[in-house]
Amino acid sequence: QVQLVESGGGLVQAGGSLRLSCGASGRTSSSYILGWFRQAPGKEREFVVAISWSGTSTYYADSVKGRFTISKDNAKHTAYLQMNSLKPEDTAVYYCAARSGTTLYDTPRRYDYWGQGTQVTVSS
Repeated sequence: QVQLVESGGGLVQAGGSLRLSCGASGRTSSSYILGWFRQAPGKEREFVVAISWSGTSTYYADSVKGRFTISKDNAKHTAYLQMNSLKPEDTAVYYCAARSGTTLYDTPRRYDYWGQGTQVTVSS
């Protein structure tokens, strides 16, 4: 079992930045993939980015490529999502997710563990 807790959401103006954190606890000694997803009201959960256990492999959605950066600190069992040049369409609840293995999936059903989510609101 892996428990995930997100933090860092908030309200920001368009063009601004936010950094989200995802703290992991539980079976963190096992290798796992971490992903970020988001869900806007009335829409399906959408893939944002995933990162390998080592941090050397990443996979970004086209919609955030060049604006968002994922990183992780294994010593702290924490992943970070730096979001720059935010747009109103980035407004959503952002979820951290984890799964064991090495493949960077972009499908929510591939992930076994989820955090409670953190709200990001970008005003125009």
